[in-house]
Amino acid sequence: MSFSSPIFLFLFLPIIFAAILFSPKKWHNILLMFASIFFYAWGNVSHVFIFLFSIILNYSLGLLIASKEKSSKRWLIVGLCLNLILLFNFKYLGFVIDNINSIFLKSETAISYKPGILPLGISFFTFHALSYIIDIYRKKVKVQRNFVDMALYISFFPQLVAGPIVRYIDIAEQLKNRTISIYKIQNGMHRFIFGLAKKLLVANTMAYVADQVFDLSPLETSTSLAWLGIVCYSFHIYFDFSGYSDMAIGLAEVFGFKFPENFNYPYIAQSIRDFWHRWHISLSTWFRDYLYIPLGGSKGSKNRTMLNLWIVFLCTGLWHGASWNFVVWGLFHGLFLTLERTTWGEVLKRTGKHFSIAYTILIVMCGWVFFRAETMAQATQYLANLFFVAPHYENTVGSIEYLDNKTFFVLLFALLYSLRVFRWTFEKISIIFSNNSKFNLFYQLCKSVLSITLLFISILVLSSNTYNPFIYFRF
Repeated sequence: MSFSSPIFLFLFLPIIFAAILFSPKKWHNILLMFASIFFYAWGNVSHVFIFLFSIILNYSLGLLIASKEKSSKRWLIVGLCLNLILLFNFKYLGFVIDNINSIFLKSETAISYKPGILPLGISFFTFHALSYIIDIYRKKVKVQRNFVDMALYISFFPQLVAGPIVRYIDIAEQLKNRTISIYKIQNGMHRFIFGLAKKLLVANTMAYVADQVFDLSPLETSTSLAWLGIVCYSFHIYFDFSGYSDMAIGLAEVFGFKFPENFNYPYIAQSIRDFWHRWHISLSTWFRDYLYIPLGGSKGSKNRTMLNLWIVFLCTGLWHGASWNFVVWGLFHGLFLTLERTTWGEVLKRTGKHFSIAYTILIVMCGWVFFRAETMAQATQYLANLFFVAPHYENTVGSIEYLDNKTFFVLLFALLYSLRVFRWTFEKISIIFSNNSKFNLFYQLCKSVLSITLLFISILVLSSNTYNPFIYFRF
């Protein structure tokens, strides 16, 4: 069930919202838990048993780690292994077997393997569970002895299938004490509608162009069209994923929870390091706290720090999918992160803001080629087309054939939004009218009118469009 589907918008969400609104506070967690499990089961009923197994497993492990102090490390290792084995079995086993077959075995001795359907959001709920048991071992949080509260933490539907990766320490108190207010409902719904519009009006428009370009043969793709395709994909993945995060954060606020932000205008980053402080913040900080720092972080020698970065971004690539494209994408970012810790990093700081932003966007877009392409061969050929390396073919298609008025307008909006132009303008106006109560009232009125308009347009688009799931559903 997708946030942008009619069944969610017009049936699931109104029912669960009404149930919470008109029920005693003591029932809220159990209602949300059952609603979240139903939400997950909607996608694939058989996978709900894997999901429930993960919840029961980590609830039990948390109790064991907390109560068996002398053997807590042993139980943590057991927990890490069991969670990672579960993730490996469903997400990476087929990839490993395929590579063993292609590299080491002949066709007659190849290992037979029939891949199953990847459980929805397995990377996300596994990382939620891992942070929970690790923080119990580190004594950063107290174990949750209430099964319903623990199950709700793992299963809460706004962040269940595509994040953000919310740590238990961030919402432990909110599971016990939170309030639902008119302000939170209003603010949360504004955020949800804005995220919905980002998905349906911007991301899907960009996806339509990007998908068409990437589906073309390299022999049909001109340099200008290749650039249009990767620019559209860069906006597609940003507005798709940040739109989902906005919707998740907004929904959480409606039900009284406060989730951490997951994006902070990543396309104005002035280095790849800065980019990862702004993009998918919950994932990058997860790897920082649970992998990079335990490996030694930047406290060791320069070579050791470089190695730690490479390991983290190899894992970051693999986290996104079992494919060499994702591995190369992760290592590609690792390469530039290590370069920025050399003399190049000092040079970059002296080049000025505009050059640094242009450099970062160029590197990020080149990386997105590996992320979007189906194969390494397609990715390398696409990069060749971007930089004039490939020969010119007579039957190539130009970008003008895909750049109609609608696409141009959405591209312009996406660019201005991504470069923080709208936010900067509003902040300047707010400073001028900061003490003007009439302005604040006018702003709230405009915000409500804009939300209603965006919701109306989004529903119209939703009624005429085919299903287009969020990119991060497959991770």
